[in-house]
Amino acid sequence: MTSSTVQTRHFDSWDPAAIHGFLSTAYDPKLRIRSKARYRFTHHSVDTGPFTMATVHHTGQLDMGANNLEGLVITHTRTARIDRACGGSTNRFGPGDVYLVTKPGEPCSARWQPGEVEICVLDLSVLEQVATTAPTRRPGPIRFTDLGAVDAALARQWRNTTSYVNGVVLNNPTASAQPLVIGNAARMLAAAALVAFPNTAFTEPTAADRNDASTATLRRAINFMEEHADRDISASDIAGAAGVSLRAVQLAFRRHRGTTPMAYLRRIRLARAHHDLVLADPRQETVSAIASRWGFASHSRFTARYHASYGVPPRETLNA
Repeated sequence: MTSSTVQTRHFDSWDPAAIHGFLSTAYDPKLRIRSKARYRFTHHSVDTGPFTMATVHHTGQLDMGANNLEGLVITHTRTARIDRACGGSTNRFGPGDVYLVTKPGEPCSARWQPGEVEICVLDLSVLEQVATTAPTRRPGPIRFTDLGAVDAALARQWRNTTSYVNGVVLNNPTASAQPLVIGNAARMLAAAALVAFPNTAFTEPTAADRNDASTATLRRAINFMEEHADRDISASDIAGAAGVSLRAVQLAFRRHRGTTPMAYLRRIRLARAHHDLVLADPRQETVSAIASRWGFASHSRFTARYHASYGVPPRETLNA
């Protein structure tokens, strides 16, 4: 379970010492940075706790080195060109490219030409939550085996995911204030990262996982969801409450409900939103506020899902 307070920060400076101090605090206390000429550096970020989204722009050529970046750092170059050295190999990235800056805990260096990049920093615990919801999760830490995206289509999928999170979640004050929305967005980013970049997160389920994927496991999991639907719970929380592995609870839902634990949780939350809409005073409540309260960031997606389940748009229920 996570709780978060969204913090927006903006930094804009021509002072090399101030720039170094800011980046050292934000990314790596031992960060090295050097430039041959005076330059302007701007950094706009939204820190939610489980993830941070940042847009960074500078006007000079920067040589940078990091020893131990916090979390998984994923970069999308918008206009900049970057030469990165990591693990004995060097790569060049240009506009549109998506890549991991380095493997967690490994040093790297880069030459960053003038331009703009988008950076996403994911807490490693969120990756573990998402990876272990899959029935093929390998026990132990996740290890990334390559720093580039698997292919262009998955790189595009990552860009689309960050665009959605920035546009629909972080730019919506009503939605971004809700822990359920932020938790869902964090796991969405983590899932996209695990698909986009090669890693060791998946293997075959064990015989014990298959044996534990029973109706009793399903019942315990659903009871926990019903009781805690208003909290930011993950599949790992659900599995812990059911007393089985994460793979087992995923298999139980696939076997007996034809869905995933998190999809089933969304159904419960949709029903809770329906209940709130029925009881709400339309002079004091809005559809968007109720949807956000139950973890639905996108008004249009909530409306479509609600209409499919209840046969009317949510506004009609609210105004009835």
